This record gives sequence, C-alpha cells and structure tokens, in this order.
Amino acid sequence: MGERRSDTRERIQATALELFAEHGYEKTSLRQIAERLHVTKAALYYHFNSKEDIVVSLFDGLIADIDATIAWFRERPRTPETRRELVQRYARLAHDSPPGMRRLLQDVRSMRELAVGEQLQERMRTMVRLLTDRDAPALAQLKCVMALASINAAMFALQETDTTPEERHAAGLTLALELVG
Repeated sequence: MGERRSDTRERIQATALELFAEHGYEKTSLRQIAERLHVTKAALYYHFNSKEDIVVSLFDGLIADIDATIAWFRERPRTPETRRELVQRYARLAHDSPPGMRRLLQDVRSMRELAVGEQLQERMRTMVRLLTDRDAPALAQLKCVMALASINAAMFALQETDTTPEERHAAGLTLALELVG
C-alpha cells in the first residue's frame, strides 16, 4: 500500500512540475493538476494539502543535497581546493535538477512568496559565507556571490541561445571557478 501511495505522490509531483513549467506556478491550479492526472481534487488532497506542499516536496531532495554539501564543506579546511569543490558540487546539483524545477526557480515572484524559496535563499547565503572570509574585501565577497549566481544564470540566461544544457553548465561552472579563484 505504501508503495502505491509513493507512486501516486511521484505522479502528482511529476505532473505538477510539467504544469508549472508550462504555465508557471501562479497560473497552475490544483484542478488542472487533478484533470491532467484524471483524478479528483479530493484525491490530490489525500497526498498534498496545497499546491505549495507539492512544491516543497519537489525541493526536499535538492535542499537535503545542498545541506549535505554544506556539511561536507564544514568538515574540511577552508582551502582553495575545498572552495572549488563546493562550487563544483553545487553546480552538479543545479545541473542535475529536472528542467521543470529550474523553470520553477525562474519564477522569482512565486519563489519569494513560498517558504521553500526562503529555504533555498538561506542555503545560498550559507554557501556564500562559507566561500569567503568575513573580513574579505567587498570585491572578494561579491565574487563568491556571483560565482554561485553564475551557475544559475548560465542555465537561465543562455537557454534561448544555441547552446546545449551541458555547454551552459560548463560555461557557468567555468566562470564560477574563475570567480572563486
């Protein structure tokens, strides 16, 4: 029984992600998700209390992976090598996330309003603090912020160009590694 419930939750998540990618978070309703799945809204409510609960469940794995990366970094000396490894690990997580999640992340207004958006922002702030020393000059601190931002920006800003996801990933990672030096 638990396996079937898990399969249903995964189907709901996948369908919601598709619809969020097609229409955006705000313009996707639980009714649309239910209709695409050929189930009632009551069936959705059995698994998720709200549309936001679906989004939170989609990001649970990514947040856990970022937390694991942060924990890994905290156990190591702050060397240029570990800084680069932190950036590489984050870039891998960003690259490996489903395209629909990346589209959801682009929906800045919705992400700002959702609790999961604040959770992701806090993880980003934590990684920036880990990458730079508090007494570092403003330029060095900005480079660390921009290193992580360049990974995300490469996925979004270059998607309308004639580049593959792998090329965008490589470009973002290369720039990020240059910035953290």
